[in-house]
Amino acid sequence: MNRASVAAGVSPAVEGGVPPPGIPGSWLANRSFLNQHPPMNALHFSPRRSFAPLASLLATLLLPLALPADTVADRKGAVLKDRELLGEDPRWIYDDYERAFAEGKRTGKPVLVVLRCIPCLACVGIDSALLLEHSSLATLLDRFVCVRVVNANALDLSRFEFDFDLSFSALIFNGDGTLYGRFGSWTHQKNPIDNGTDGLRDTLEKALALHAEYPANKSLLAGKQAHPSPHKTPVDMPTLAGKYTTELDWEGQVVKSCVHCHQIGDALRSEFRQRKERIPSKLVFPFPGPETVGLGLNPKSAATLQAIIPGSAAEKAGLQVKDQLASLGGQPIVSSADVSWVLHHAPDTGSLPVAVRRGEQTVSASLELAPGWRTHADISRRVGTWGMRAMALGGLQLQDLSDAQREARGLGKQGLALLVKHVGEYNEHAAAKKAGFKKDDVLVAAASSSQRESESALIGRLLAQFQPGDSVPATVLRGSERLELKWPIQ
Repeated sequence: MNRASVAAGVSPAVEGGVPPPGIPGSWLANRSFLNQHPPMNALHFSPRRSFAPLASLLATLLLPLALPADTVADRKGAVLKDRELLGEDPRWIYDDYERAFAEGKRTGKPVLVVLRCIPCLACVGIDSALLLEHSSLATLLDRFVCVRVVNANALDLSRFEFDFDLSFSALIFNGDGTLYGRFGSWTHQKNPIDNGTDGLRDTLEKALALHAEYPANKSLLAGKQAHPSPHKTPVDMPTLAGKYTTELDWEGQVVKSCVHCHQIGDALRSEFRQRKERIPSKLVFPFPGPETVGLGLNPKSAATLQAIIPGSAAEKAGLQVKDQLASLGGQPIVSSADVSWVLHHAPDTGSLPVAVRRGEQTVSASLELAPGWRTHADISRRVGTWGMRAMALGGLQLQDLSDAQREARGLGKQGLALLVKHVGEYNEHAAAKKAGFKKDDVLVAAASSSQRESESALIGRLLAQFQPGDSVPATVLRGSERLELKWPIQ
């Protein structure tokens, strides 16, 4: 599940010297934060857990925040230390979800499966908060069978379907394998020192409520279950088969033997590309955030609306701030990840039923999904997007200029104006560089369009319009010079 390697084993955050998008603020600010709040100072432990190993693990994970990379310096050491520390932990079953399901059946407890990329810096805050013996979640966790999964190699894809770009995800099941809900926070993904657990607590409590009603509510949970997969596990997927096995090489190259979670999404897209078929839009814009349809959710609660985006489907549906999402698409909602799950499988156009609790009332409405609604999703921070940048953009990383930046350059507000933030240096990510594109170029036309759009929308448009071997004609501004260039679709 390590997400550091996309192109030739090079971290997209390191490749070309681009700071990782998941780290907030400057490196200096992060170093200052850690100097004021050393990771060991706030930790307290019961006698059953040694202070020194966990403190050492957290230091290993947190201190590299001051470095320009999105993984810890000693990736193998972090993985081995995690197993050493938690492999015999009385609360956590380590890397064996089948054992956890059996224990759930035996005890009648729901099963909490936490999937965590150990070397990845994103989400290290919430992960450490979850593991602390005296965290506010400790008593709540005792009501679950808890299992920690640190690699995706042997995941049953007919059971585990979630946002593969997250480095921390949680799925809550009945012991019989019925899924109650998902949790995965982009709030934590974007801020690795965020250890807030209020949203996770709310999700776990709502999952316990569903568990208390089970199996009478089983029909309501049908839409939450993973869809059938043509591949049993990730190592059975064509682009991964033969390169990995279901077991990690714990005694040798443990990190290199691990299937990165994002590789599942990469492999799904590659299958369509290899067959010269259009990649489905839901794989280009996977698990859209609630804001894609205008829902601003409070990260401290499971599904409370704290904002409604003007002009959005949510506003047109009459939803209001402080409404609590009860169901979406007919499914009970226990988290923002549940919202993304419903949107991921929603139609490309049509109506999506929604029910909210407003005070003492339950109000029903419909979200009208207009054609192209998925393209409003921002995929720029997703690790899976690095592979699509190679496919669609020749390895360019682009950013829409703000209105003020446009005005300073004499550009209009409605036209295309995408700044080249980064030009890839290696393998397929270097295609645009070889075609003559340079950092700080401004893209003002691409594929016969000069209309304003985001990098995300452009990637979606190009992947729908072109196939490998085609070329994209483009116009760029380089200082005062206007150039006509082309990059290859791969």
